[in-house]
Amino acid sequence: MPEMPEVQGLVDYLATRTAGHAVTRAAVSAISALKTFDPPLTALTGATVETVRRHGKFVDIVLRKDGDGLHLIFHLAKAGWLRWYEEVPTAPVRPGKSPIALRVAFDDGSGFDLTEAGTKKSLAVYVARDPADVPGIARLGPDPLDPAFTRAAFAALLEGRRMQIKGLLRDQSTIAGIGNAYSDEILHAAHMSPYAPAGGLGDEGADRLYEAMQTTLREAIAEASGKPPADLKDAKRRGMQVHGRRDQPCPVCGDTVRSVFFADRSLEYCPTCQTGGKPLADRRLSRLLK
Repeated sequence: MPEMPEVQGLVDYLATRTAGHAVTRAAVSAISALKTFDPPLTALTGATVETVRRHGKFVDIVLRKDGDGLHLIFHLAKAGWLRWYEEVPTAPVRPGKSPIALRVAFDDGSGFDLTEAGTKKSLAVYVARDPADVPGIARLGPDPLDPAFTRAAFAALLEGRRMQIKGLLRDQSTIAGIGNAYSDEILHAAHMSPYAPAGGLGDEGADRLYEAMQTTLREAIAEASGKPPADLKDAKRRGMQVHGRRDQPCPVCGDTVRSVFFADRSLEYCPTCQTGGKPLADRRLSRLLK
């Protein structure tokens, strides 16, 4: 799933290539992906891109038409991605015949497709007058890289929380933009168990976690900056220390990276760096093995 660094990379890339250009065509080929009907998708035709923004994991293409603001917003979910074209194909996309969910073309001939692999379709597209009209954006917690998200603000989020810190980092209504992969990376950098209770970290633990979150995300965004969409996934994989590296050596201590599997995902961690050398039991809500 694309997370904050990759989404920011997409935002930066789109902003440099679409600002000032008008939409000439917007066509949805996966009806289930379009979550809004007012304004209609056809309202985008003739609208000019002003800028591109990010809200958590949502991409927001900000447009203006006849003096009115419009927003083409999308969330790539677990298996979605963006395919950029310098010359967008002119052939119409046949519904149900390809992984393409949405195609957008601009007045210079460029454009993009939103694609989604697999049979579980979760990619979401919205046309809105205000980003706050999108329920997922309205529910978002603070962005961890917002200057207002200080160490004190982070401590306030942790206070009294009984949930495990891995779950809190992934909860979009608590902190926006972090998913499964970067929560693994942040916890590894903080030398912290994914099962640690969020409200019991103490000042020293909160300091380590806050610093690890800031550093990990900023470094990943810097790595994604300037890369075309086709290169972002590989850049993400290359930067991972533990996530997706099961059975490989930890680059910090050399111990073997372990996994805990859940129904539709897994987490990765280093026992030496994070759990005092103790492996985590491979079942949901397990505790450290004794």
